[in-house]
Amino acid sequence: MSAEESERSRLPFEPNKKRQKPAKNQSKPAAQPKESAKQADRKAPYTKQEMAIPQVVSQRMIRRVAGFCGVPTALGISALVVSYLLAIYSDIKLPPIAVLLVNMGLFGLGVLGITYGVLSASWDEEKVGSLLGFSEFNTNWGRMAQAWRETRQKNS
Repeated sequence: MSAEESERSRLPFEPNKKRQKPAKNQSKPAAQPKESAKQADRKAPYTKQEMAIPQVVSQRMIRRVAGFCGVPTALGISALVVSYLLAIYSDIKLPPIAVLLVNMGLFGLGVLGITYGVLSASWDEEKVGSLLGFSEFNTNWGRMAQAWRETRQKNS
């Protein structure tokens, strides 16, 4: 991978430097790992500020999650209330399984909305992104899949 490709695939808020893994020393006695852990803590590769998601991006993600998760969840709660009111004040009797399946579907969409809300937000601080975020979702999903592949290759 060239330097230009690496720069493009890097998250907009990801630090430029590569994280160094601490060296494993198997010849040390069992009593010394506490000291090596303290040394590793002192040599933290990134600061908290470098690892944090920028405030603008974080707020964008929260707004999208509120919309893509909140709307189906509110509809699920409303469906419960409406089915109860129909059963009590009218002659319409909905089958309990239908009410259950509708609510499970709406609450399931709410759970998926959390993931879609985060992945459909633009992770670039300067770029707002589109209303529904289809292109941002594809870009961010590709970044995640690439990171998973790289992690799997390193662990193999």
